[in-house]
Amino acid sequence: MPIGFKIHPRTRTVDAATVEKFKAIAVANISDSMSRMVHAGPRLRPMHGGGVLCGVALTVRTRPGDNLMVHAALNRAKPGDVLVIDAGGDLSNALMGELMLGHAQQIGVAGVVLNGAVRDLGWIRANALPVFAAGVTHRGPYKDGPGEVNVPVALDGMVIAPGDLIVGDDDGVVCVPFDQVEAVYAAANAKQQGEAKTMAAIRAGTVDRSWVERALEKAGCEGL
Repeated sequence: MPIGFKIHPRTRTVDAATVEKFKAIAVANISDSMSRMVHAGPRLRPMHGGGVLCGVALTVRTRPGDNLMVHAALNRAKPGDVLVIDAGGDLSNALMGELMLGHAQQIGVAGVVLNGAVRDLGWIRANALPVFAAGVTHRGPYKDGPGEVNVPVALDGMVIAPGDLIVGDDDGVVCVPFDQVEAVYAAANAKQQGEAKTMAAIRAGTVDRSWVERALEKAGCEGL
């Protein structure tokens, strides 16, 4: 049996209700609520025209420059899935473009996160499918393998397991592990509500910034 060339089953997924409620939570607030320790790296940027990415991870690990296993995952994708593709960050060949992304959109895929390159940027910008990638190149991929579907992958240190929750916005992408979604949602939602109150105070001119002076004094800053 070849090693590193296999399609695995996905044995768990975050439920649709959880996905829906996370759509209203900013990635920064999710990240802050996870001790600021989870990050897919600054290279993964939104390529689409705008809109939130939120869905269930369908993971792919592929050889750089080759998209055969990305096609395999696409054939198995379900509505609400997010294709999370670890291509090693290589930007020599685009692994997805207009045709694959158009098909993904047609079958209800929630978005794509690709640690690699895409092409047909004009199409991506003109359509609503959320696409996060590390770069753009016109040069196309090979289709030979190897690779694996539904295995844990790591994007710049952020580990994603099949079925985890993926959320993305203008600030980047974050993964919430399957068994932490409820705790993270409670913390992130509370933080977001707190920030809304702070913004209201800023607009009203009543914000209390005395905490800055207390922090300076506690840290031993001179000249206060």
